[in-house]
Amino acid sequence: MLFRPEIVSLPVYRQGRPPVPGGLKLSSNELPFGPLPEVIDALEKGAWNRYPDATAAQLREKLSAILGVPSDWLLVGAGSVALLQQFISAAAGPGDEVIYPWRSFEAYPGLVTVSGATSIKVPNRLDHGHDLEAMAAAVTDRTRVIIVCTPNNPTSTIVTTAEFEQLMAQIPSDRLVILDEAYREFVDNPDAVRGEEHWDKYPNLVVTRTFSKAYGLAGLRIGYAIARPELLAPAQGAGIPLAVSAPAQLAAEVSLDHVDQIESRVGEVAHRIAQVRDAFAKLGGLPLPYGNFVWLPTGKHTDQVVTWLEDEKIVARAFPGEGIRVSIAEAEGVDPLLRIAKRVVADLPKSTQKAPLG
Repeated sequence: MLFRPEIVSLPVYRQGRPPVPGGLKLSSNELPFGPLPEVIDALEKGAWNRYPDATAAQLREKLSAILGVPSDWLLVGAGSVALLQQFISAAAGPGDEVIYPWRSFEAYPGLVTVSGATSIKVPNRLDHGHDLEAMAAAVTDRTRVIIVCTPNNPTSTIVTTAEFEQLMAQIPSDRLVILDEAYREFVDNPDAVRGEEHWDKYPNLVVTRTFSKAYGLAGLRIGYAIARPELLAPAQGAGIPLAVSAPAQLAAEVSLDHVDQIESRVGEVAHRIAQVRDAFAKLGGLPLPYGNFVWLPTGKHTDQVVTWLEDEKIVARAFPGEGIRVSIAEAEGVDPLLRIAKRVVADLPKSTQKAPLG
């Protein structure tokens, strides 16, 4: 069969492996809690023989009231990754370029390749954060999209407001900038950029968020984008009609009705993130986490540290030759994670936070 060769050779996205018996799956950054009881009750009572609302009007109205933006500034998609695909496909095609940091979200290269555009991967700084100056310098006449991921997946580093504003000042206003905030709810650093402070300031900015993480709805696949209507319309056209299921929309709506419970759950995880961050700060040699996951820059020692984690019955996401991402989720996962972190700092070649191990 005559398939596009770049698609045939495209690596398939890898999900996190399931846990061993009695172990912990800390490979997918999932919330350790299930959907709220109110969500389960609503889903059990639903009648799912009808098609969903293609515009997700009720959900957009709830989000509009919470976020303080008009409902036509909101686009709902089948998870934030689906929205990323829609915006990239709407803006970039053969001969165009999409700039993003690397390493970052594993799906970015595939989304760009499927669109027909070319990836421009800008290496992270030695402290594992975005090199926004280099990203700005990489913009050419062929650039159509620039992606900023904060907290960055998998390194858990943030982009500050000052850094983001400096980047936006250097990007032509006709180039699309996507601020990927999938882990926004876990960030407690006051210096971190926040999409809500910028989406009405920059006419070329799109902010993407998800219900998969903080809301515990990863299996239902639903997220949303905030931007001016003229940016949303092309992306909506690039999406699959009726891609967001009615159960997903209902689950998100009910979750927003009980956001105090969501915040309480997030607070539990945030406490564990702070505990791990404090421990990493004392250890030195590791990037401090701001998402619900940590980055162990193990370099050529990655396979060895994977074995250490498996000895602790922890399944994590390994990036061979680079590092390991470990989710911060269940309380019982914190102590073994810290034991591994101590071994990484003590037993692997010495480094500082400004240089990857190995």
